[in-house]
Amino acid sequence: MPLNAADQRRVDEAEAAAEAAGSTKLLVRSPDDTEKLGSLTVMCLILNRTIGSGIYVTPAIVLRATNSVGISLLLWTFGAVFGLCGLLVWLELGLSIPKFQPQEECAASIDGDGPLENVPRSGGEKNYLEYIYKDPRFQTTCMYGVLFIVLGNLTGNAIAMGQYIMQAAGAPDSPEAVRGIAVAALTGACLIHGFWRHGGIILNNVLAIIKVVTLMAIIVIGFAAAGGANLGNGSVGKASVKANFDTTRSFVGPSDDAGSYARSIVYVVYSYGGFKQPFYVLSEVSRPKKRFAKATIATMILVAVLFILANVAYLCAVPKELILGNDLDMANIFFENVFGNEIAPRVMSAIIAFSIFGNIVVMTFTASRVKQEIAKEGILPFSFFFARSTTTPYAWFKQRFWPSRSKILEQSPATALLLHWFFAVILVAATSSTSTSIAYLVLVLLYCYTLTVIVGFFVAAGVLYLRYTKRREWTDSLGFKPWGGPTAAVIYSCTCAFMIVGVFIAPGEESPFSYKATGVQHYIVPVVGLGMLLLGYAYYLVFAKLVPKWRKEVLVVEREPIIVRQGGRQDGEWVQILEVVEFWWAARQSGKEA
Repeated sequence: MPLNAADQRRVDEAEAAAEAAGSTKLLVRSPDDTEKLGSLTVMCLILNRTIGSGIYVTPAIVLRATNSVGISLLLWTFGAVFGLCGLLVWLELGLSIPKFQPQEECAASIDGDGPLENVPRSGGEKNYLEYIYKDPRFQTTCMYGVLFIVLGNLTGNAIAMGQYIMQAAGAPDSPEAVRGIAVAALTGACLIHGFWRHGGIILNNVLAIIKVVTLMAIIVIGFAAAGGANLGNGSVGKASVKANFDTTRSFVGPSDDAGSYARSIVYVVYSYGGFKQPFYVLSEVSRPKKRFAKATIATMILVAVLFILANVAYLCAVPKELILGNDLDMANIFFENVFGNEIAPRVMSAIIAFSIFGNIVVMTFTASRVKQEIAKEGILPFSFFFARSTTTPYAWFKQRFWPSRSKILEQSPATALLLHWFFAVILVAATSSTSTSIAYLVLVLLYCYTLTVIVGFFVAAGVLYLRYTKRREWTDSLGFKPWGGPTAAVIYSCTCAFMIVGVFIAPGEESPFSYKATGVQHYIVPVVGLGMLLLGYAYYLVFAKLVPKWRKEVLVVEREPIIVRQGGRQDGEWVQILEVVEFWWAARQSGKEA
């Protein structure tokens, strides 16, 4: 990144201080301009995370739970609104905090107190929760940190990937083989991103584009069937359209089971939850203030259109009664009914497995950055180890044999990737005493209930708190002003509050969420989810209260961001080019908790 003289001097001084003999400072670089993520990659991060097992599996579950074509389509439409509201909340926070005072702005002011600038930082909701819920010190970081480090992976999806690979191969169900495939997928994704950062990004983008094309093909097939096309099993579409979209029957006989509706909303929300991914790597995005909001909003609108059309396409080719009388996922029923042979469902299983691997690839890339940010707060054992970035083997090899003039080589958070991999494998092992189906159900719902619903509630409620306590001080300094003011935060927080409570309502015996259907009591997942919050609070009490008393010292954490104008231009956006991190235990001051 070309820098002006003043910026270059500050970077050189920070590097010299960190590299000095005896220094305990850690230098963490942001990618160079040539390595930053463009709008296409930002869009693909969302697409690759959003298009996965959800859109292929969940529509049938929601239809069985609601017993109504009309209501199931309304829930998917509401899910799109919910996802867009969530994105607007995250944009309001992500492009507005943290706020820093660039050194040159401070020096130029008469009183030495220059204006604060919004400088986007990686970490997503970790940063937002810490900004909103500042006190007591370390509490928010510990509670969120424990939650995300343990559950911030896609172990459940990896297990589902193993199941679908076995189905695609026509092999008998083997729990050992399924879990072996899951561990291999999780390991492979970590190795890809650790070995070659840019290669992992290319893979993510390619997978996302293929998944969009595949979903569009399914939509075309569904509408072709509705038009009377015979694709191997006769003209099944016309009968399905008549059965499913007759306005006098679409809303007839809906379920009155509140527990099923609550869980249906959770499943739909999970399918739209991919909008968070680029916020986890916001420091690595090129010109975020100018391009980021447009790219993410356009992508979520695209996702909404694709998902609603996909649901309509399924129902254009498969009558409601066939879905209700079948325990297969929607995509497999769709392919079997349209093509009428045994090969088609196996092909669909392979497509679903492929889509799930894309989910794992993108989540590994983004989640490892969040875990690195958590480590920078000094709350983990060996925090210094997990907070570092290292030169990738690919970059080292390339520089060794094809040297470039740049002294800044590609880096990745390799140790944070190791931390991510460790807890993902631990979850695979922890659920090994249950069937793979139950393991998938529990892990996916646990992820959604904690990291989507509970965390989402506190983030959206926090935005409302900022708006109605700081008022103009907050709204006047926003880097992004969402449409409708606080409307998005109200919708998102209220929906999350309903889901937090709603999943405790027992579903009926005939519900696809009942104990009879799943083998899991309805209260298990929410109780474990809330228990994880309590575990995070217990960790905070030990780390921030008991350990300092025992050591008679307090933890001091210093994170010094080096802020420059991107590209060295006078009108360039303020971005974080690197960060100097240092933490140490210092003697407690009398009567104070430093």
